[in-house]
Amino acid sequence: MIDKLVIANRGEIALRILRTCRELGIRTVALYSEADRDTKYVRLADESVCIGPAASIDSYLNIPAVIAAAEVTDAVAIHPGYGFLAENADFAERVEQSGFIFVGPSAETIRVMGNKIAAIEQMQRAGVPCVPGSNGPLPNDNVAVAKIAAEIGYPVIIKAASGGGGKGMRVAHTEAALLNAWQLTRNEAQASFGDDAVYLERFLERPRHIEFQVLADTHGHVIHLGDRDCSMQRRHQKILEEAPAPGIDPKLRAKMTQCCIDACHVLNYRGVGTLEFLYDNGEFFFIEMNTRIQVEHPVTEAITGIDIVREQMQVAASQPLEHTQADIIFTGHAVECRINAEDPDTFLPSPGTITQYHQPGGPGIRVDSHIYNNYTVPPYYDSMIAKVIAHGENRTQALTRMSGALEEMVIDGIKTNIPLQQRLVTDSAFVRQPMDIHYLERNRRN
Repeated sequence: MIDKLVIANRGEIALRILRTCRELGIRTVALYSEADRDTKYVRLADESVCIGPAASIDSYLNIPAVIAAAEVTDAVAIHPGYGFLAENADFAERVEQSGFIFVGPSAETIRVMGNKIAAIEQMQRAGVPCVPGSNGPLPNDNVAVAKIAAEIGYPVIIKAASGGGGKGMRVAHTEAALLNAWQLTRNEAQASFGDDAVYLERFLERPRHIEFQVLADTHGHVIHLGDRDCSMQRRHQKILEEAPAPGIDPKLRAKMTQCCIDACHVLNYRGVGTLEFLYDNGEFFFIEMNTRIQVEHPVTEAITGIDIVREQMQVAASQPLEHTQADIIFTGHAVECRINAEDPDTFLPSPGTITQYHQPGGPGIRVDSHIYNNYTVPPYYDSMIAKVIAHGENRTQALTRMSGALEEMVIDGIKTNIPLQQRLVTDSAFVRQPMDIHYLERNRRN
């Protein structure tokens, strides 16, 4: 078993990992930047190491500093959480070359699945349905690009092969718009990811975003923990997630979960992973695979009772999965709202000191957060400061409980998106049925 672990992340996920390590008897080393010196997880960890100044590039993205911290503390393993270095294949490779356990898939798997074109090729091999597209990078030829788009049919979306986080994507509805969008996306891809390769797919007008959670060990066992609906998004960033995804035909769900399991076998996958799809008119289309734990993993934990971080640790220690597929029982419905330090109408970040914080409670309510009274939200990182999870016997009860929890939650001193989340979970159309990924943008209030 792993007996000492470096947590190479910050915020609520660092605290989440620390809590599971406590249960497993694993000693923890919290890494922090100068801006995060007074955070809760730093105080609670067995040891802590400052790895640099506030800027991510000098701290949480500083691979030599992370490796050095593991060396000086005699740690055995490194958990990357999500974001930062979690899906950096070079980091995973350096971790293992330095003699540490990387809590995640192999560097090779991360590298393949991090390139959208290579990922699509692997999914096609596994028989996973993919969006009709260019089946490879676009050539550096205006005429050829226009021809590919015409064959697929407008509208189309141009995507960066190495993209992520909503960057490197543009929609074109006509050939006149296509070539300009293609060049702009290439330039953005080069600037953001150091790779100007882009590809093209049919643009689905009003799909839902549905993903499947998988677990795989080093002994050839793969199981799934069901699906989630993550369609409530703004600029490709998720705001609210729920599990299971409502309104999916059971036969289609069974087919898709088997596709995901087959894909893991093809990839020789290990650890926790999420396969993401667009769902439109009763059809699923693969978009990407996240080779890490997801922000929204608590909704899956709520309906399955499985500690997903614990499963990561077990797999990293080369132990077989503790559960078979027959052991997994889905109970009720869960909803997660991401609480961000930002203006609920303009979405501008709102860093600053929290003068009063009251955490909601009650039946079925869970809060994952690292904040506290007088905590100062730094301006350097992602604006998410908490996640509220509501679990109920059904979707109606989960949304009702979430509404009550948001009403009860108090975060003073800064602006947050709690008012936006309150409007969303009581929105009559959304409460009645799940909406597509563009619903929030169409109905945002300014």
